[in-house]
Amino acid sequence: FTSGKTEATIKNFSPHYRRQYAVAFCRHVQEELEQHRHSQSRFLKTRPAGEAGTVLYEAELLHFAEDLKKWKDRYVVIKNDYTVDCFETKEAYQKGASPKYHVLPAGGKVLTSEEDYNLLSDKHFPDPVGSSEEAAAAFVPLPKEFPVYLWQPFCRHSYYCFPEPGAQRRFSALLGDCVRHSNHDFLKQTTYEVEAFLEAIQFFRQEKGHYGTWEMITGSEKEILSNLVMEELLPNLQTMILPKMKGKRNDRKRAWFGIVEETYGLVQQQVAEGLSTLKEECREFAKTLEGTIRSDMDQILNSKNFLAGKIKANVSEPAQKCCTENIQPFLTSILEELMGPVSSGFAEVRSLFDKEVNEIIQDFQKTNDMTRLKENVDQLMSVPFNSVKMEPCYLKVNLLQELLQDLKSRFKVHHIDFVIQRTQNFMQELMENAVYTFEQLFSPSRQADSAKVATTIEKVKLRVLKQYDYDSSTIRKKIFQEALVQITLPTMQKTLASTCKPELQRYEQYIFADYTSVIQVENVYEEILYQTLLEEALKVINEAAVLRKHNLFEDNLNVPCESVSSLTELRTPVGSAQGTPAKAPAAARAEGSDTESHGDETLLVTGKIVWEKDADEGKSPDKESGASVSAAGDQASRREAVATTDIGDKQESPSAGRTKQGVAEGKSALENVSECVVSTERRELKAQQKAVEEKVASGTDTAVDNFGASPKKELKAPEGAVKEEVTSESQTVMAAVSVSGTEKASTAQEKVPEIKLTFPPESVTDRGILGSEEKKSKVENEIMGKLSQTENA
Repeated sequence: FTSGKTEATIKNFSPHYRRQYAVAFCRHVQEELEQHRHSQSRFLKTRPAGEAGTVLYEAELLHFAEDLKKWKDRYVVIKNDYTVDCFETKEAYQKGASPKYHVLPAGGKVLTSEEDYNLLSDKHFPDPVGSSEEAAAAFVPLPKEFPVYLWQPFCRHSYYCFPEPGAQRRFSALLGDCVRHSNHDFLKQTTYEVEAFLEAIQFFRQEKGHYGTWEMITGSEKEILSNLVMEELLPNLQTMILPKMKGKRNDRKRAWFGIVEETYGLVQQQVAEGLSTLKEECREFAKTLEGTIRSDMDQILNSKNFLAGKIKANVSEPAQKCCTENIQPFLTSILEELMGPVSSGFAEVRSLFDKEVNEIIQDFQKTNDMTRLKENVDQLMSVPFNSVKMEPCYLKVNLLQELLQDLKSRFKVHHIDFVIQRTQNFMQELMENAVYTFEQLFSPSRQADSAKVATTIEKVKLRVLKQYDYDSSTIRKKIFQEALVQITLPTMQKTLASTCKPELQRYEQYIFADYTSVIQVENVYEEILYQTLLEEALKVINEAAVLRKHNLFEDNLNVPCESVSSLTELRTPVGSAQGTPAKAPAAARAEGSDTESHGDETLLVTGKIVWEKDADEGKSPDKESGASVSAAGDQASRREAVATTDIGDKQESPSAGRTKQGVAEGKSALENVSECVVSTERRELKAQQKAVEEKVASGTDTAVDNFGASPKKELKAPEGAVKEEVTSESQTVMAAVSVSGTEKASTAQEKVPEIKLTFPPESVTDRGILGSEEKKSKVENEIMGKLSQTENA
């Protein structure tokens, strides 16, 4: 009976998997050819994966032996694969013996109350007798006061006991981490085989009328597909076996759980064999497709886009109507409910990092012991894996269970565990990156002057916190985006299923015969629905970012890489730790380290803005001709400061060097450093441009008139780029303006009346501001004329 059900499920699942495998493989080749154009930049350094087999927990504790029906002392070991191994003794573990019990906790729930466990286990024992006999009798008598239960849907449950609450909390918290990672570590893989499997599961369930997330998508491919079989098999087992069971209630309950576990084991074996055969078949098929995909990628994409246009023409109207009536009005309120707990969880992680580093500083100030300092930094690296310390952060996010109750009735979302656990995994990942970045920036073994160690640690901490804030904003927006779509997409899918899905078959005629394997109509249809909702979700998320709700940042930072510099760049003004990491104030950098010069490498985020004119015309900075003028820098220009750093030579901070050696040396230093330009918020740019226009208008009305001085328009460099460097001591601005033709650069370094020229890249089109090429040339000449008049004055 079990074998027949499993074979039938695999047989029905296989066509979906074959189709999705080819589609996912084609997408994989496309991304490979386009070199992952959508890669997400981060400020913090990503911590490398830990060495396999690292032990997270080991201790002797009481474990309930199900086969003996008694409590036994076992040596329990949990490694970083997040499985639980129970050995007979510590000696058996040290000798390399196989564990007595091996527990894969995927899909499990951790409970520390006997009452909570009984309520959950009773829900999964539909007793046909319905008697209340032995209601007071414990299912598993406890030898100690502090139990930990691991409940699992299709596996026999695990029971542990502790003599005191501290040990109970430590084990239960780590067991919760094991459940989270066992549930989602497979799902977060980005291989095309994993993507194909998950999409096949989605379409297989839609075929049966099930839309949206499924709480049994936990664990590996084998476990997920086995859960799919058990979902259909379990009702039949209950009907066949439960009425025939005799004996006391607890005995029947224990026997039922044993039957379910044995059935699940058989199903997993059969699924593993069938899935292995299916995957090998798909791999061979993919090999035959690869040549065609690589040679015809452009035609494949054109064919897919043409098909998408045809489908969208008929689907977009009902999809938009469904979105407007049933989804759009609720997105803002759902986001509000999401933002609170998620942001408070990430804020708690931030506070924990801040607290741990402050304790390191305080301890060193008391002891002045470099050996102990190194030990404390090593302990900091283990904080992300300290479940007890991280647990308060995770608990903040658990509030989503209560806050999103309304989703059950409105959007038929009956569980939000996926969002909660995925968020908690992101929180742990970000803490790993934070402590790893701290370690990279600060190394106790390289500290020559112990008197400056505490100051150095504080600088490194503030830099890491600023980078943490940016990454936290990026990750949270990703969480909100995925959650909003995940919650609302099933409503749209179900609403359009009866009208749009039956029509999809007729669109297959638009696919070229050679590409029918790699282009699937149902995938294109789903992408259109997804994109419709994604656009709506991004609107409300961007609105929240503009308002800086929960310290979200706008998507106006283009920071594709990381670099390192000296610790002199780490000066951060008090109170700015929560600010946008990309905005390093010029004044703070110029304050710099006249007396504090360190050789330690530090992270400094670098980025660049591609100027379309230069890219099109193949210009290089060393060939540009320009004119430099000096001007006093105001507060707005400080917020708009340009961060520069030299990666390779670990040389002194360029901004500090210019402060000490003057503008001439600063200009020389600029030739040896890479420039990182970070754009400010749109509203700041407009305010600054308006101020510029007013200042220029007072002295040179004609120039402003030629630019069309409307407060609504943004100024753009006519040809090339403008580079600005502001120094706080000399209040001198060096601006290199590239001009077409063969005009030579002129340099002026004396002080002049305050003029601030801002040329934000890509703000408006040349056509909108300057008109024809003739007008461009005219304006260029007038600009140079006005600058010359200013210098002569």
